[in-house]
Amino acid sequence: MNLTIENIVLVGSLLLFVSIIVGKTSYKFGVPTLLLFLAIGMLAGSDGIGGINFDNPKIAQFIGIVSLNFILFSGGLDTNWRSIKPILREGLVLSTLGVLLTALSLGTFVYFITDFTIYESMLLGSIVSSTDAAAVFSILRSKSLALKTNLRPTLELESGSNDPMAYVLTIAFLTLVINQDQSLASIVPLFLQQMFLGAIFGIAFGKLSKFIINKIKLDFEGLYPVLVIALMFITFSATDFVGGNGFLAIYICAVYLGNQELIHKKTILKMYDGLAWLMQIVLFLTLGLLVFPSQIIPYFGIGIIISLFLILIARPVSVLLSLMFFKMKLKRRFYISWVGLRGAVPIVFATYPLLAGIDKANMIFNIVFFISVTSVLIQGTTLSLVAKWLKVALPEKSKKISEMDKLFLELPKSSMQEFEILPQFYAVNKRIVDLNFPKSAFIVMIRRNDEFIRPGGSTQLQPNDVLMVLADDQEDFAKVTDCLYKAHKNPVS
Repeated sequence: MNLTIENIVLVGSLLLFVSIIVGKTSYKFGVPTLLLFLAIGMLAGSDGIGGINFDNPKIAQFIGIVSLNFILFSGGLDTNWRSIKPILREGLVLSTLGVLLTALSLGTFVYFITDFTIYESMLLGSIVSSTDAAAVFSILRSKSLALKTNLRPTLELESGSNDPMAYVLTIAFLTLVINQDQSLASIVPLFLQQMFLGAIFGIAFGKLSKFIINKIKLDFEGLYPVLVIALMFITFSATDFVGGNGFLAIYICAVYLGNQELIHKKTILKMYDGLAWLMQIVLFLTLGLLVFPSQIIPYFGIGIIISLFLILIARPVSVLLSLMFFKMKLKRRFYISWVGLRGAVPIVFATYPLLAGIDKANMIFNIVFFISVTSVLIQGTTLSLVAKWLKVALPEKSKKISEMDKLFLELPKSSMQEFEILPQFYAVNKRIVDLNFPKSAFIVMIRRNDEFIRPGGSTQLQPNDVLMVLADDQEDFAKVTDCLYKAHKNPVS
């Protein structure tokens, strides 16, 4: 079947519907949802029962980049700064040095067992050197796996921030494959430029985005998530335009925004959570359509050898070397090395050699696809089992609820107080988002002139408003008192 304007919406919606239904029951059989999405795409493709003829790496790459923007941005918004701050150094070392060591060790192995040149080998190693954010985020969260001693934020920080390093290495070694006369040292300035500009633009656009979101007054709440989407793409495109790493920029921008007070923040977070899942499904379906299973079979032997080396040797060695100067129990290091999931990102990166037209592009793409599938299948299905075996999983009764969970579940606090806003108080004519309201308390309703108003970040408090505030203890209510009354000590209740 050839995709046309007339049937693309029908086919796309049917594939999306089937993916959601199949994904709902996939974990009963221990199969990661993302792998099911990929399999559905392959079944619908040219070699499958659907017979859809899709062989356009350029379109697949475009869909991949757009999808990764949403996935990384959503992961950044969901990253709690207080959780990652204690493990920030470990996460950054894993996402930079760990990726480099993985690429070099795997590339060296590929060079000795294949007829690839050294640069082609390093290119393959670079493409699969990062853990996949989509795979890690979705599998950890869908399994509701609770881990000890900051393991989960370490894994999520690494997976969310290491794609930029793999991207830079991929582009650098692809350049060396195409231009054999260039030296290895020539890629160092490219690396420094990409990472430095990516970080700077990420912070700058994060602060600018916060200012725009909170200061602009839109008539409809539903427009705020649309505004954030525009800001996300501007951040990526502007950073890429000046030669920086757009993936790094949007992740840093999202982490910053996710830890700030924003108007309609809950609406924005919920929308991005849904969009991230949509983009994961679209991305895996597209890559499944792009793959020809008949072309992968000849590379089964070499693919399984390279994949096992990556899972059992290259990844563990890179993790152990990267974390050797940090105080961390050995079983934690082993578990981090096991959660080295490769998913859609390496397959997206593997489209770059295809579009560049290098000699071994098809072979690299098929091997990378095989590595991603085996990684998700082997490691993704055993995360809980290995966590229990290494004793790094928390017992069911000890699992903690994160701030993000509280936000989505809207769990009630243990007590409520009312606070009246008198004309002389600091909070008069101030928007809630500008009050630095404590995160441990929630304004559930505002009573104004015998009417009840549902509060939002843009709600402006007026004299004689009565705020109904939920919190856990008197310390939380004291913080509320401080931000509302400032010099006044006794709340009116």
